[in-house]
Amino acid sequence: MDTIQSNAYVVLAYTLRDEEGEVLDSSSVDLVPDGEPIEYVHGYGMLVPGLEAALVGLKKGEAKKVVVSPEEGFGDRDDELLLEVDKSDFPKPDKVKVGDEFIAESPDGDEVPMRVVEVKDDSVVVDANHPLAGMTLHYEVEVQEVRAATDEEIEEAAEAFEEAGYCDDPTHDHGESGLVQLKSKKN
Repeated sequence: MDTIQSNAYVVLAYTLRDEEGEVLDSSSVDLVPDGEPIEYVHGYGMLVPGLEAALVGLKKGEAKKVVVSPEEGFGDRDDELLLEVDKSDFPKPDKVKVGDEFIAESPDGDEVPMRVVEVKDDSVVVDANHPLAGMTLHYEVEVQEVRAATDEEIEEAAEAFEEAGYCDDPTHDHGESGLVQLKSKKN
């Protein structure tokens, strides 16, 4: 397998910029201190849909610029995902500050990352939108490796895909979506 297609194992160098050209993320340690290439199995939703679709057919050594709309990236911003939560629901209520990130856990164990956007006397306003929601993304990518994924790599990718909530089995109960528990996000 010498082109990117379903079940290809891919190593991708990249730089992601916003509309103004500011670097948001990169595999280059010159641009981002902990930058490293993306390694993934193609076809399992490990990349945003617009980027994954644009990579099909590329070979090792090929480079491409890809513009991804919010709809094909992290979605549009949803004002309903701005939530006001009692300060007492946080692990250390007196230490919460704007910019903090927390994970809210639903009754069925799904985790939803949230960022603190406002701290009030008795409550905290959090944003559960992805930080890149609503943004047009500008990727510069270069394919560093393409090969057939091993059975083990495919199995891991399929499991990650299902765990991320992409299960299309209508008989599978995903439970209620109410958020119940907040914990500090571990970086």
